[in-house]
Amino acid sequence: MIRNYLKTAWRNLLQNKTTSLISIVGLAIGICCFLLLTTYLINELRYDRFNENAGRIVRLTYSYQSPDDVAATHTALTPTAPVPVFKQEIADVEDGVRIYNYTDGRPAAVEYGDKLFSESKMLVADQSFFNIFSFKFIKGNPANALVDPSSVVITASTAKKYFGDDDPIGKILKVNQTNNLMVSGVIEDVPAYSQIKFDLMGNYAIMPRSKNLKWDSANDYSYLLLKPGMPVAEVQKKIDAFVKNRFSGEGQTNHIWYTLEPLTRVHLHSDTADNLDPSGNITYIYILAVVAVILLVLACVNFLNLVTAKSAERAKEIGVRKVMGAQRIQLFIQFLTEAGIITLCSILLGVFLAYLCFPAFSTFCGQLVSFDTWRTSWLISGTVILFVLVTLLAGTYPSLYLSAFKPAATLKGKVSGYAGGNALRKSLVVFQFVVSVFFIISTIIAVNQLQYIQNLNTGMNRDQVMVLDIGGMPFNKIMAFKNELIQQPGVSGVTATYDSPVNVQGGYSINSVEDKNSDFSLSVTAVPVERSFVKTMGIKILQGRNLDLSDEQQVLTDDYEKRKYGFILNETAVKALGWKPQQAIGKRIGLNGRMGFIKAVVRDFNFTSLHEKITPIVIFPQYDWFGKLLVKTNGKNTANTIKQIQASWHTFYPDIPVNFHFLDEEFNEMYKNDQRTGDILKAFTIVTIFISCLGLFGLAVFSTKQRVKEIGIRKVLGAGVFNIVGLISADFLKLVIVAVIISSPLAWYAMSRWLQDFAYRVSIQWWVFASAAGMVVIIAFITVGYQSIRAALSNPVKSLRSE
Repeated sequence: MIRNYLKTAWRNLLQNKTTSLISIVGLAIGICCFLLLTTYLINELRYDRFNENAGRIVRLTYSYQSPDDVAATHTALTPTAPVPVFKQEIADVEDGVRIYNYTDGRPAAVEYGDKLFSESKMLVADQSFFNIFSFKFIKGNPANALVDPSSVVITASTAKKYFGDDDPIGKILKVNQTNNLMVSGVIEDVPAYSQIKFDLMGNYAIMPRSKNLKWDSANDYSYLLLKPGMPVAEVQKKIDAFVKNRFSGEGQTNHIWYTLEPLTRVHLHSDTADNLDPSGNITYIYILAVVAVILLVLACVNFLNLVTAKSAERAKEIGVRKVMGAQRIQLFIQFLTEAGIITLCSILLGVFLAYLCFPAFSTFCGQLVSFDTWRTSWLISGTVILFVLVTLLAGTYPSLYLSAFKPAATLKGKVSGYAGGNALRKSLVVFQFVVSVFFIISTIIAVNQLQYIQNLNTGMNRDQVMVLDIGGMPFNKIMAFKNELIQQPGVSGVTATYDSPVNVQGGYSINSVEDKNSDFSLSVTAVPVERSFVKTMGIKILQGRNLDLSDEQQVLTDDYEKRKYGFILNETAVKALGWKPQQAIGKRIGLNGRMGFIKAVVRDFNFTSLHEKITPIVIFPQYDWFGKLLVKTNGKNTANTIKQIQASWHTFYPDIPVNFHFLDEEFNEMYKNDQRTGDILKAFTIVTIFISCLGLFGLAVFSTKQRVKEIGIRKVLGAGVFNIVGLISADFLKLVIVAVIISSPLAWYAMSRWLQDFAYRVSIQWWVFASAAGMVVIIAFITVGYQSIRAALSNPVKSLRSE
C-alpha cells in the first residue's frame, strides 16, 4: 500500500513538472531562509549560557541621579568597592570579580623576544575570574591561573601567534614596556557568544586602582556569583538596603543604586550604557523570529495555493478512485504523501542552500553562523519536526479538500466546493502580498531612517577625521607629535581628547554654581580635551571664546587645588542651569571639584548615539591623560597623508604599533544593529517578493490553462491582445491592491513603533506607501503579464479545435 502511495505520488509530481518545481523551489527558499534566521537567533539566545554557573552569575550595574537631574544615568561601569564589599557584607554572595578593560585607552603593546604585537582585547580581572566563568583550559589550572599578580592567561590563537608550536607556559610577555607577565594558562578561543571577549587576561592587581576601594570613579565591570538557590530579587533587596544605609547621613545629595542583571539576560535585555560587549536587542530578535516564521508560512501557502488550484484537473481522477472503492482516508493519505515528497525534496534542497549561504550570511549579519551552532541532536530533531510541520501545514487542507469531492459530481464535470477553493486561493494571494507590501514599506522607511542618521548635521564635522589611540602617553610628547603633524600638507587640524567625540561617556556633576544654593547638583557628561578640540571638530561657538594656551597652562600643575578651569558648555547645559548663553559667560561653576568659570557656550552637538536626545555636556582642558588623538585631514591624497602620519608615529613611538580608524567608521559602528536590521529587511523583502511571485506565476499558468477556450472565443469575436491581457491580469491586480490597502496601516503602525527608539527620526510620508503600492503592482503585472501575453498571442484555432 505504502509503495503504491509513493509510486502514484511520484508519477503525479512528474506529470505536473511546472507546479511541482514551483512548489519545491518556493518551499526550499522558505526553508533556507528559516534555517538561516533560526541559526542566527539561536546564536543570539545562547549568549553566555556556556558558563556552568550561568544561572547564578549576575552583573552589577551602577545608576545615579542628582536632585536637579531630569533623568537618571545608568551605566555598566562600576566603582572598585562594590564587589569586595558586597562579598563581605552580603551573605548570599558566594564570590565576585572585577574586570577592567586594559586596552580602553589604546591597544596594548606586547613584546616577546624581538616580536612586537598590538593587542586590542586585553582585560584584567580579580583572581576569582576563572572560578566564576567557564572558559575551557588547554594548559594550566583555572583554580590558580591568576593567583600570581604577574600572571596572564591567553587564548589558543594568541598562543599560536606568539609562540608557534612551543609550549607557552612560563613564557614572559612585556606589556606596554612596564609589566612583565608570565603565561600561566592557555584557553580555547573565547566563544563569539560571550559578552566577555579577550585574547589576554591579566591579574587586576597590576592596576593601581585595585588597591583603593572607592564608591565613585566608575571604570570596572562587576559580576557576582550568588549562592545556589538564591533568588536574584532577594539579593537585590539586601543590596538596596545596604547601599541606602551606607550612604545615609553623609550629606549625600545624589541618589545612587546598584542593579543586578542575570548574566543570560544582559546581552539582549540590558539598556545600560558602556557595555563591555555591544548589546543585542530583544525587540530585533522578536522581529526576526516573526520574519522567519512568515517566510516559512509564505512558502507553505504557495504549495497550498497551487495544489488547490490544480483541484479541478484532478477531480475526475478522484471520482474514478472513489467509484473503484477508494476510501476518503486512503485519498487523504495519498495526497499527504505527495505533500511529504515535495516537503522532503524542499528540505534537502533548503538545507543545501543554507549550507552554501552560511558564509555570506555570516558576513551579512556580523556573526559566525553555521550548522555548528546547532547541536547534532537539535539539528536532526529540528529537521524532522520541520518536515512534519511543513507537510501538515502545506498538505493537510489540500488533502482534506481533494478527498472530499463527490464522485457523481466530479465525473459529470462539476467540482463540489470549487468556489470555496477559489475564495481560499484569493485569500492566500492577498496574504502573500500583504506580507510583501509590509516588507517593502518597512524597508523603505528603515533605509530612509539610516540615511537620515548618516547625513544628519550632528553639530560637529567628523568627515576625514583620523582617530589614533594614544591612551596614557605623556602630554609633552603628544604636543610635540601634534606640532609635527600639523606641519604636514594633508593635515588641517590636530587635537586630543579623553573620549571619542561621537561616544562621550564621562559622567560628572556640576555641584557648585554661582548664584545657586549650595546643595544644587546637575549630572552632566563631560570630556577633557586639548585646547584645539572645538576648532578641529568644527563645533560652533555661540557666545564667548575658545580654549587657548592660557587655559591649558592654568591646569598644568600637579597641585589639584591650584588648577583653574575654563569650561565650555553646550546650549542644553546652560538651559538646565537656568541661563541664556550670553548670561552664562563668566559664571563660576565647579565640576567634580574642578573650579573655574564658563568661557564659552557652543551649539548643541550629538556626542553619543542618535537614539538618545542631546543632554548637558561640559568640555574642559586637561593635560594628564588623553585617550584619542584626532587628526583632521583635508581629503586630498588621503593615502599619502596616512603614510606620512604613520611615518611620524614610528619616529615618535618606535616601540608602539600605530592603530587608527576614521571617525565616520566609529559613528556608523554605533548603528550596526540598526543597519543589520535594515539589511536583513532588504534581503528578505526580495525573498518574500520572489516567493509571492512564484506562487502568482503558478496561478497565472493554471488560470490561463483553465480559460484557454474562453480566450479563443474572445479572439474570434474580435478581442485584441490588450483586452485579453487586461482580462487575465485584472483579477490578480485587484487582489494585490487589496493587499496594499490591508498592509499599509499595519506597516505604518509597526514602523512608527520602531522609529520611537530614535530621538532623531524621519516622519513617515505618504509617498512611501504610494511607492510600495506602485512597485508591487508593477512586479505582479510583470509576473502575470508574461502568461497573459502568451495566452493572448496563441492561435485560437488550436484551443477551439477539440471543442
